[in-house]
Amino acid sequence: MVEPYRLAVSDKAIDDLKGKLALSTLPDELEDAGWDMGTPLSDMQRLVQYWKNDFDWRASESMLNSMPNYQTDIDIEGFGTLEIHLVHQRSPVARAIPLLFSHGWPGSFLEVKKLLPLLTEPDNDGGVAFHVVAPSLPNFGFSQGVQQRGFGLRQYAETCHKLMLKLGYTQYVTQGGDWGFQVTRTMGLLYPESCKASHINVTECFPPSCTKQPRLWLQDKLTLYSEHEQAGLSRTEEHQKEGIGYDMLQQTKPQTISYAFTDSPVALLGWIYEKLKAWTDNYPWTDDEILTWVCIYWFSRAGAAASTRIYYESTHADASRGGVPYQRPMQWIGHVKYGVASFPKDLSVHPNTWVKTLGNIVHHSRQPHGGHFAAVERPEAIVADLQAMFGRGGGAYGCVEGCDGY
Repeated sequence: MVEPYRLAVSDKAIDDLKGKLALSTLPDELEDAGWDMGTPLSDMQRLVQYWKNDFDWRASESMLNSMPNYQTDIDIEGFGTLEIHLVHQRSPVARAIPLLFSHGWPGSFLEVKKLLPLLTEPDNDGGVAFHVVAPSLPNFGFSQGVQQRGFGLRQYAETCHKLMLKLGYTQYVTQGGDWGFQVTRTMGLLYPESCKASHINVTECFPPSCTKQPRLWLQDKLTLYSEHEQAGLSRTEEHQKEGIGYDMLQQTKPQTISYAFTDSPVALLGWIYEKLKAWTDNYPWTDDEILTWVCIYWFSRAGAAASTRIYYESTHADASRGGVPYQRPMQWIGHVKYGVASFPKDLSVHPNTWVKTLGNIVHHSRQPHGGHFAAVERPEAIVADLQAMFGRGGGAYGCVEGCDGY
């Protein structure tokens, strides 16, 4: 059964948060530190004061409840039944295409909000319409957490696939970035009979191999990278050099950081806020937006720390025991049509020849602006890509039986 769901954080939980904020102690800072050493003290002072004294979670909660929220049980092999929270908005267009939107870290189902009206009710120009499903992944948001080890990409993909089947969508398409890239790509790997096409807004991939992709390898060696591609490689290198510390910690020792995330809202704020600023293309975050994002983690059903475990479980997956290794979705996956939107301030921005190693790319756009949280920063660009990819003349037109979006 799929039942309506309403977010309702208790007054006690809100009071406990404000109590912890009142007792918080902030560190000092070197002169002229800026963003080079992490989240600046002045930003944290402002945000903590606002969070403690003026931020209205109930207003944010009302905004989140304005979306069509639901909850349902999903049985996961080896892990029992999990209660999954989701946003599900059907289009009035009868032949709309079922689309699963997958968030990543430190995102949430909230990222789909700006897309909902644009995808479900296209304008009068005859655009393609979608039925949109956006779950809170297990261990995130308001879905149930997992208490056993080994819940990796295979299980996240299984959760999302079974959710789509339960909603009556035996064939569907997907959209995702960050962990949404990994999860939706794994869905295409494991369930190609149902997952017919995927649109991704991050390109985690490798350069072509002379043994596995000799033509692409030769093309890559003989082609001069465009200005956009060169800038993308520089952005990727910069992130690998200066911005990867969080990734290594969450991959290797997530339990250690969990104490800070669980006990200190200030620690959680500093950790997530840095990513919101560093991973976007000068997106004008408001304090209310920032604190709403962080509160979804603080008030999450499984606790803020649970979200980091996807890093450990995915990078330690054992293929010999049925796990899907972290790097597998970065390699060729056939039988699924792919669309790609490359944003200049994302974390992994690769040349066209590298992107083609992912699979059958039927649409690829290089956007002039935007970063890692594309659905929030540039929702119109994501929608335009989906319209072009699945519309008449697009590379994935008609890929879902009986659903052309018109």
